[in-house]
Formats: sequence, structure tokens, C-alpha cells
Amino acid sequence: MRMHAATRLGSGGRPGLKRTRGGLFVTRIVIIGGGPGGYEAALVGTQLGAEVTVVDCDGLGGASVLTDCVPSKTLIATAEVMTTFDSSYEELGILVADDTPPEEQAARVVGVDLGKVNRRVKRLALAQSHDIAASVTRAGARVVRGRGRLEGQQAMDGSRTVVVTAADGTEERLTADAVLIATGGHPREIPDAQPDGERILNWTQVYDLEELPEELIVVGSGVTGAEFAGAYQALGSRVTLVSSRDRVLPGEDPDAAAVLEDVFRRRGMNVMARSRAASAKRVGDRVEVTLADGRVITGSHCLMAVGAIPNSAGMGLEEAGVKVKDSGHIWTDRVSRTSAPGVYAAGDVTGVFALASVAAMQGRIAMYHFLGDAVAPLDLKTVSSNVFTDPEIATVGYTQADVDAGRIDARGVKLPLLRNPRAKMQGIRDGFVKLFCRPGTGIVVGGVVVAPRASELIHPISIAVDNSLTVEQIAKAFTVYPSLSGSLAEVARQLHTRKTGDN
Repeated sequence: MRMHAATRLGSGGRPGLKRTRGGLFVTRIVIIGGGPGGYEAALVGTQLGAEVTVVDCDGLGGASVLTDCVPSKTLIATAEVMTTFDSSYEELGILVADDTPPEEQAARVVGVDLGKVNRRVKRLALAQSHDIAASVTRAGARVVRGRGRLEGQQAMDGSRTVVVTAADGTEERLTADAVLIATGGHPREIPDAQPDGERILNWTQVYDLEELPEELIVVGSGVTGAEFAGAYQALGSRVTLVSSRDRVLPGEDPDAAAVLEDVFRRRGMNVMARSRAASAKRVGDRVEVTLADGRVITGSHCLMAVGAIPNSAGMGLEEAGVKVKDSGHIWTDRVSRTSAPGVYAAGDVTGVFALASVAAMQGRIAMYHFLGDAVAPLDLKTVSSNVFTDPEIATVGYTQADVDAGRIDARGVKLPLLRNPRAKMQGIRDGFVKLFCRPGTGIVVGGVVVAPRASELIHPISIAVDNSLTVEQIAKAFTVYPSLSGSLAEVARQLHTRKTGDN
């Protein structure tokens, strides 16, 4: 028989249990925000016997499902098909029958109906949101539609009060023994480049487009900017990528970023490095983007991808004793606690890693900790991430920057995919596998994969990092021949044969 959570409170839990159910005390948890951090926490909380209420204003799944990860990756999936076809069909010997006279044929063999693509994107996002809501309610949690905020300090009995304001202005007050804040973030805007939803867009608005932008200017070369720039280029737009830094993806592995930038340029993208956008304005059916140095570039549309702002304002955080950084992010420790007793936080609002997987883990950790279950603190050096460009860039563990800066003593080997037989068969020319290990022990501490479906290939390296496996163990494991994963074993063999101290 499963012990009730209230009888298993450990260092994270506190008495403060007011209601009973079937003669047993019930811990009351209120979760503000229904994104990955919130709904995963709700599933854990109900599983451990707590009474869970999720306060959400947009739909479960949050921005990750409704306007960010799920929609963008669905759009990218269509773009991926286009890229694969455009770049490989001739090399692979595929013939396309077309009786249109050569002088009337379009430059591209295939095209897309962006309106249809976007309708599918939104349909899948809503379906995913509904599936999550069904799972949460089926698990026993209550979902309340509205915006939540903390009211005042902790009560004498250790409880907290959350005020929920519905769309019609009515309010409901919820008492909780623990509160989890998982409210996410929203697109950052430049004062002189306000989105209008038609020609100047943020990343939540692109799915309303019915026609493919003829000339798209993407401002911002981080993950979001690079993903959308690559996707729309593949779909058929002429793309200009404006980067304030000296390369795209400044936060990623430099070798990986160099490969991607080379691919972008080779496919016709105009990559403008060291070019900061100062403003964007609509001029008729065109958009003018003015750079900080006075240059002006024009296009049919402009996508602003200049970061995100945490949704922490107007929630009564300071009054409740929750420490908020200058950036608006909520301070948390490695078990998701904030500075206020009984208040936890998870996801983009914390500014830890803007990844759905990290948000979900933070939410689960918060519930494990408060309800007294076994918990392992968040370890960011085991987090795997992926940039969904073509090729994809997947990373885990310590990076090249960590090694170069001396933050860890590690050796690395990079193996180009050009040597891989499966890559040759599939016409893959760009990409590599890079592995880092500790000298002497050979323990794997990090890795990078640049390849189609790198998001799938990084998992064996993630397992190695998480379990402190050695390059010898990776090298000895069987791989399928021919396969892209064979390069993982090959790079491990090369590291294993190198002497300690080699570069």
C-alpha cells in the first residue's frame, strides 16, 4: 500500500496540512502556469498523493506547446523535407517528371502552401495541449483558468494564498502548503521595432501567415533566430539573418556554429555579422530595418528573435519574499526552492536553461523535494540540448568553451561525418561528432553532434555523461553497420587510443 505523501515529509516538506480525505491529511499544492514545468509537477504531485490545483490562462502545455517548441518544430519538420529533397535528389539519382516547358518552370522543383502548413502547425499544437490537459485532470489535478498571483507573506500555519483572476474579472482564493511558479516568458521587443502581426512579427505570430514571405529579415542569431532563418530559407524565402555578434549561435560550440553558418551561406542566405538592429518600421508592404551603424535593409517581412522576458511581473513576488533578479528571473536553488519558504519556481521564469526538458525536471524536483520523496538536485552538466536547424546541433555536458577556459581538464576529438559510410550513402556532407573525456580515466564529460537528427544521436553521449562511462565502454559497444551512430564509437576509439596529455 502506498504511503501518503503527508506521512513521508522529509527536509523539504512541512506540516501545514489542513484538509482531510478519507481520514488522511492532504497536502495542498497550487501550481501557477501550465507549461512543462507546471504540468509535469502536477503529475508528480498527484502521484505522490497531494491535492494539486493548476492555474493557467492560455492552455496546458504553455508557450512550449502552443507558440514555441511544438509549433516551431512542426514547421521545421516541413522545412526539413524541403531541404532534403532540394539538396539530395539529383545526387541520389532521383528524377522528377515535369512536362512544363523549361522556360516556364520555377527555380524550385517543389514548393509549399504556407497557409496549409501553419494550419497543421496550430492544429497539432492544440491537440497536444488538449492531450496534456486530459492527462493532468485524469491524474486527479484540478485546472483553474485564470491568472494567479501570490498574496502576502506565509501564514502562521505555513500556508500560502494564491489569488486567481479569471478573464471576466472574478477572483478565487486558493490556500496552499506549497506554491510552484512556472509562468514561462514572452518575446522581448525592441522599442523601435514593435510587431504588428502582419509584416513585423515575433515568434508567436508567424503561424498566422497565409503566404510565404518573399524576403524575410530575421533579427537575432541565437537559437530561435537560427532555427526560423533556416526553416524559411528551406521553405523558399530569401532570408537575411542579422546578427549582432561575429557569428551565428554565439552560445554554441564554435565548430558547430561555423558549419551551420557555412551551410546557410552556401544555400543563399545573407548572414550579416556584427550588425545590430536599431529599429524596424513598415513602409507600405515592405519593412525597413535600420542598423546601429545607419545602414538600412529592406524585406517583405521581419521576424524579431531577440530573446525573451520572464513572466514574473504583477505576481506579488517581492511582497511574498521571493527574490527576483534584475532581469526579472526568479532566483532558485538546485531543488527549485525560491528565497520564500514554501514557494518553488521552474522553467523559463527562473532563467536557468530555456529548455522544456529542464523546466519539466525543475517542476518534478520541486514536488519530490516538498513531498519528501527521494530527489537528486538539478545537474546542468547532464542536460542535453538541440538546435533544430539543418543540420541539427546537439550538445551535452562540458563544452569546448569550458575546455578552452580551463574550467575542466579534458581531451577532445572531432570526427567529420564525411568519413561515415551511411552519411555518404545519404548524401550528407556537413557535420561531425565531437567527444570530450577526462585524461587518464577516459570518463566522458561532454559531446557535440552536428548531423541530421542529431537530437536522436546525442542520447548515447547523454547516457555516458550521466553515468560517468568511459570512452573504452563506448568504443566496445556494438553499433549497426552502416549507421551514423557508428561515428560515436569511432570517435570514442580515437580518444581511447590517445595518450594522456595529447591534444
